[in-house]
Amino acid sequence: MDAPGMLAGLRVIEFADETAEYCGLLLAGLGAEVLKIEPPGGSPTRGIAPFWQDRPDPEGSLYFWAYNRGKRSAVLDLEAAGGRDRLLDLLGEADILLDSSRGRLNQVLALDRAALAARFPALVVARMTPFGDDGPWSAFKGSDLVHLALGGVMMNCGYDPDLAGRYDLPPIAPQMWHAYHIAGEQLVIGILAALIDRLASGQGQDVACAVHEAVSKNTELDLMSWVMRRAPLLRQTCRHATEAVSRVPNVSHTKDGRWYMTWGVGARDKANLVPFLKRYDMAADLKPPGADADLNARSVPGSSVGDEAGAHTLEVVQRFVRATTYATTPWKEAQAAGLLWAPLRKPHENAQDEHWLKRGTVSDIVHPEAGRSFQYATGKWLSSETRWQAGRPAPRIGEHTQEGFAGARPPRPDKVPASPRPPVLSARAKPFALQGVRILDFSWFLASAGGTRFAAALGAECLKVEWKENPDTRLAAMAPVGGRAAREAATAPLPGVDDPDMGGQYNNKNAGKRGISLNIRHPKGLDIARRLVALSDVVAEGFSPGVLDRLGLGYEVQRAIRPDIIYVQQSGMGSYGTYGRLRTVGPIAASFAGTNDMSGLPEPAMPAGWGYSYLDWMGAYGFAQAILGSLYHRAVTGRGQRIDASQCEAGIFLCSQAILEWSANGKVWQRSGNRSPGGHAAPHGAYRCRGEDRWLAISCFDDAEWQALACVAGHGEWATDPRFLSLDARLGHQDELDALVSGWTQGLDAYDGMARLQAAGVPAGVCQTAEDRCDRDPQLAALAWLTEVDGTKIGRWPVAEIPVKLDRTPAHVGGPVDRGAPCYGEDNDYVLGELLGHTTAEIRSFEAEGVI
Repeated sequence: MDAPGMLAGLRVIEFADETAEYCGLLLAGLGAEVLKIEPPGGSPTRGIAPFWQDRPDPEGSLYFWAYNRGKRSAVLDLEAAGGRDRLLDLLGEADILLDSSRGRLNQVLALDRAALAARFPALVVARMTPFGDDGPWSAFKGSDLVHLALGGVMMNCGYDPDLAGRYDLPPIAPQMWHAYHIAGEQLVIGILAALIDRLASGQGQDVACAVHEAVSKNTELDLMSWVMRRAPLLRQTCRHATEAVSRVPNVSHTKDGRWYMTWGVGARDKANLVPFLKRYDMAADLKPPGADADLNARSVPGSSVGDEAGAHTLEVVQRFVRATTYATTPWKEAQAAGLLWAPLRKPHENAQDEHWLKRGTVSDIVHPEAGRSFQYATGKWLSSETRWQAGRPAPRIGEHTQEGFAGARPPRPDKVPASPRPPVLSARAKPFALQGVRILDFSWFLASAGGTRFAAALGAECLKVEWKENPDTRLAAMAPVGGRAAREAATAPLPGVDDPDMGGQYNNKNAGKRGISLNIRHPKGLDIARRLVALSDVVAEGFSPGVLDRLGLGYEVQRAIRPDIIYVQQSGMGSYGTYGRLRTVGPIAASFAGTNDMSGLPEPAMPAGWGYSYLDWMGAYGFAQAILGSLYHRAVTGRGQRIDASQCEAGIFLCSQAILEWSANGKVWQRSGNRSPGGHAAPHGAYRCRGEDRWLAISCFDDAEWQALACVAGHGEWATDPRFLSLDARLGHQDELDALVSGWTQGLDAYDGMARLQAAGVPAGVCQTAEDRCDRDPQLAALAWLTEVDGTKIGRWPVAEIPVKLDRTPAHVGGPVDRGAPCYGEDNDYVLGELLGHTTAEIRSFEAEGVI
């Protein structure tokens, strides 16, 4: 069934390059009409390879096709008065301006930000900048590689150290365009919040995101491990960075050269693994866990250090997989046995999978100029009321210059009646965008809990529901023994406490929420949950498909209680389709989606994958977008909806260019290490510097940047060397080029090298650790990237603030409660007493009966 997008009727002017085109793609997919403004001759991003049929053509860039699908194009000469006037007229029809020009648009329009807001008071101005508007690095040049380096992603990703414990290979930047994916996803969340606020206030606002800040918050355990315990994490091959390197990867090699993720060596996993391997007489000497083992324990991937027993278990698994081919490995049978196994797919393999085709994750889009259709990744979730819009192919240059937007402007929605209650001001003394919204929050793990974290920071009251038999993952990046005072005096890693109310990672992902312990398997607990549905706008959950249905709290029950309820559910693979019951965690989703296989040195090297649960964050961003988009849609139409989202789908959506290149040109994605995958830059890599495991990322996109590097290095002869005279020449001699650059950087302090290159106009960035970002990065400090919040037991600690800056309704990670994450059941009295009207005696009786 066809249906509109959540943002149907909204209009966007996009004045963006590769740093924000993905953001525009998301807005178009959500149903907004996006009009891309291009200069005469077309956007420079039309020159980004690869090209259809490998023929360079501004109308044939597969990058441009992938990131501008569903948009319109108008060519305007903004150096001419007529072009400027035309753009101002279009802005008068628009709801959103998406601008990544770093102030150039304001200059050509002769309107600074304040004047633009005064002229178009209802316009939401969404701005993407590399490093922010102010601060010591605000004028730095960025690139995808440089941002992944400075943001800490690269120092979490790569290969195991050598036998002496020294990293002989550089950290790896996962491919491709992920810095702009990370920032674009979060900027969309800010745009949705501003649109919701506009419905009540009638006012637009400035919504700004710095790529550097957004990326710096996308890593997982490294940040809170450093903040809480001063513990650095070490990168490992295709598995989570941890405090100590384990010598056996979680991936297993088939005899025909492919890979499987065979994750998990805890007691629960081993209890399922041993009988499974025995079916094939391949269990070797493995024994089931003892009677005293905790089979219910769940840990955050990467939060525990491997031991020899775990390494041996993985080696036995690898023997098993080596006896199979990629096609014959019984991974589905392993899943049915309770094991977390999945193939490391290449992106195009999902385009042939019936599960994703049924869900609309991948769609065929007809290209009239080619006389055929090509496949794109087009959807991140299913909904009962709205749809992701696959749209038309990317526009031809100036295809819509004459008409601009399509047809007459739809009327803007009526203002939502203001609440009679005075607005709750945040700790920033300004109103929240999600004023008055309440979420009944059954989320857990980062992929869903991280999504409601955004909602809480934007002002929603999130009631986090847990039960002691199945609580959220709490034991990661624990508070140190001795508390904040011990941490401030520390010169080495500190031991952590074991109190589940004092987990630093839990505090970071659940800040700003209230907490209730509730046993909904108990009839009285289920009654309480149903009454809370009646008081809530959104029910959010991250369980396996069908859990709430079996407990008597599925969507039909919710809708009978409150007809306009919004139910957002996210699982690993989605409820609808053939894979709904597959077990996933971040590494499994990344393997299935294709993002693990895309990262690393060229084959036959093994994939480097991701060193943290990247798709947990991508799932969390999508989860937040689904919540906010549904709230906006309900405010406009009066209708709630059910969202069926999947973490794996969030990853497949990021692979659209690789899927399209396979569909259009028949090319299967091939890894290229840190080299530019489309041949956009050379040199393009991470180069060793002075000190232990210190690296500098450098990207030279044109001859001017290369000549500037040669000058800074004191090797003017490099610029005149025939091997390096042009980008094409440098691409043909990358081994020699990398050897020369590495020879120079090895004697450099990485930060000094970065400063000298940036001053000369060369994109460069230190491969920063969590320590670097927390203690050395002056730009993150200027952006106030961390916010101190108080937790009842854990005390006062910094956590990551929302990177999107809304000038009228700024986010505050402490939420409306202005605190860190709740202790287990901390707000039972508030929820049961103040919200539901129970007496203190009744609440105590609920405790005695095992209801709370």
